[in-house]
Amino acid sequence: MLDKALYQFGRPVVGLYARIMLKMDVERHAPLPAGPKIIAPNHPSTTDPFLITLLCPEHTTILIKETLFKVPVFGEYLRMAGHVPVVAGNGRAAYEEAKRRLESGMSVAVFPEGDISPLDGTLRQPRTGVARLALCTGAPVIPVGIHLQRERIQIIETEVDGRPEVGTWYLRGPYGITVGEPLYFEGDAEDRDCVRSSLKRIMQCIVSLAHQGALRMAQRDRKAVPAADVVRRQAAGGGWIAIS
Repeated sequence: MLDKALYQFGRPVVGLYARIMLKMDVERHAPLPAGPKIIAPNHPSTTDPFLITLLCPEHTTILIKETLFKVPVFGEYLRMAGHVPVVAGNGRAAYEEAKRRLESGMSVAVFPEGDISPLDGTLRQPRTGVARLALCTGAPVIPVGIHLQRERIQIIETEVDGRPEVGTWYLRGPYGITVGEPLYFEGDAEDRDCVRSSLKRIMQCIVSLAHQGALRMAQRDRKAVPAADVVRRQAAGGGWIAIS
């Protein structure tokens, strides 16, 4: 109960910040389905996990890089609010916890890239966890495309556990979210070809949705960075789409 209370406390705080500091632009292609679901966004900034909580009214578990859980006070809040740390070299533990929560009726948010997207606008080679979760639980995947002005990203260096860490924070400016229609998958989560084709479909949807957000925001603000150029790099850059 404490985790749900803390989670619900945090959402309006994030919402207030988004209204004041960010020009939030959210478009939904369809209502979110009832029941457990997998929110799957691209990941252009460290700020993304906080804003993703605004998409679902129910408690949504977010899989977040372990580093953020080590930040004093803030990390403890993440843990107590019920989010799941993804430990480098032990992604299986986070996967199993996400699976358990989906099977118990909760929703989860998973960033398929596993880390922040490159600053050049491309996407990282995605991890297979999001596709395997969908296949083994039957939960629909909700693809989400995020678009922001990358020149506004602030690189903030900190020290965690005695080691330097770099955060790419997006603290103010236009922030576009495009939520796609639910994707349903059937098949064997241990079948590599099935996982690969499912993952490719998910990533293609995410790129398309980010593209839509970029164009939508460019039309509303002609002073924005040429959005089509940014998304063109996403589609043509990075070998992520050639999933092996």
